[in-house]
Amino acid sequence: MTKSSRLIAFETLYNIFYDGSYSNIALDKALSGVSDDKAFICALVYGVTERKITLDYFIDKYVTGRIKPKVKTILRLGTYQLLFMEKVPNSAAINESVKLAKQVGQDYYSKLINAVLHKIDNDRNIPDDLSVKYSVPQNLINMWIKQYGEDKVKEFLPFINDRPPLFAIANKKFVNSDELLYELECDGIVGEAYDDFVIIENGVDLTKTKAFKNGLFYIEDLSSYNCAKALKAKPGDIVLDMCSAPGGKAFTISQSMNDSGKIYCFDMYEHRLKLIEDSVKRLDIKNITTAVNDAAKYNEKLKKADKILCDVPCSGFGIIRRKPEIRYKELDTVKDLPQIQYEILETSSKYLKSGGNIIYSTCTLNKKENEKVVSKFLDDYKDFKLLEEKTVFPTPFGGDGFYYALMRKNDD
Repeated sequence: MTKSSRLIAFETLYNIFYDGSYSNIALDKALSGVSDDKAFICALVYGVTERKITLDYFIDKYVTGRIKPKVKTILRLGTYQLLFMEKVPNSAAINESVKLAKQVGQDYYSKLINAVLHKIDNDRNIPDDLSVKYSVPQNLINMWIKQYGEDKVKEFLPFINDRPPLFAIANKKFVNSDELLYELECDGIVGEAYDDFVIIENGVDLTKTKAFKNGLFYIEDLSSYNCAKALKAKPGDIVLDMCSAPGGKAFTISQSMNDSGKIYCFDMYEHRLKLIEDSVKRLDIKNITTAVNDAAKYNEKLKKADKILCDVPCSGFGIIRRKPEIRYKELDTVKDLPQIQYEILETSSKYLKSGGNIIYSTCTLNKKENEKVVSKFLDDYKDFKLLEEKTVFPTPFGGDGFYYALMRKNDD
């Protein structure tokens, strides 16, 4: 028997909230055998995950006591459709939720689900409280306000639940951005060309396009792209990309070098390096070599480099709109990251030639992982100088939340 779209969404959300699955992995697995309504299923899964705090605010108003996990998941699905999916009729949101309860063995709670959703349907007043309004835990909001100020936080919060922009970076070996847009339009893609990339405006699987298969572009967020460009790699340089997978920044650096010189891309795991190798082959890049390496441990076999990219593991608070469950991390779970990040930066800097540039970057908004790591490094290593430091906050058509610091090692 074919599962309904709402049942697939229910099972996926249950895995995310109660089994600890990552949203993108759980969703990819759920959609592997599905041919219809993929967009609707994705919208439900990502939407409920994004808006969990808002949804629970309404549910908790009308349900007293503990709610069984399956019933809570059904109520979240129904509430999300009522509050945030204008194309779903209110009656369908409620009736299909009641039907879903019977499908997952929760018939006993059908009347409760029906009654609660009708009450929410007649309420719909989302309070101005920042945590409830934007579905962000209060402790994360408090951290951001303390670090960046209330005005800046109120400025970027409205965009963290938006659909993130999709950037197709033109492979300049074959096309410029205008030519890439033409090729994509032949495959039914709607977009707009800019200097080196195309912003995609319709939700499609770009990997299925002829342009992708022919290596005319790669996907990279704009913030990551600008970070890689800021390294200012030149033709003939030796570059180390210390935590490279899946490789987008390395591909941009290769373009800056006109596919000359040498880029060494490292990761701790073979299967992640395979992602880079597959793209290198597709894009016809000649100057990238991959190898397993632990970035936190000094490796005397590595070459001295002209430029180094040090994009470290981080809490990910800048990419919440791409991975919505990240916002629910307990802050205590990321408290050890700055020490790991510092060790990677410190170790990586030892491979840099005098007069060379190194970039430290993260996709998080947390000064403890960003400015404070760089400040400590500059205090400890006086032969390095800060050239540029930049924090990017999410905007509707811009890149993800991101931080980078460009530093130069003084000439001997």
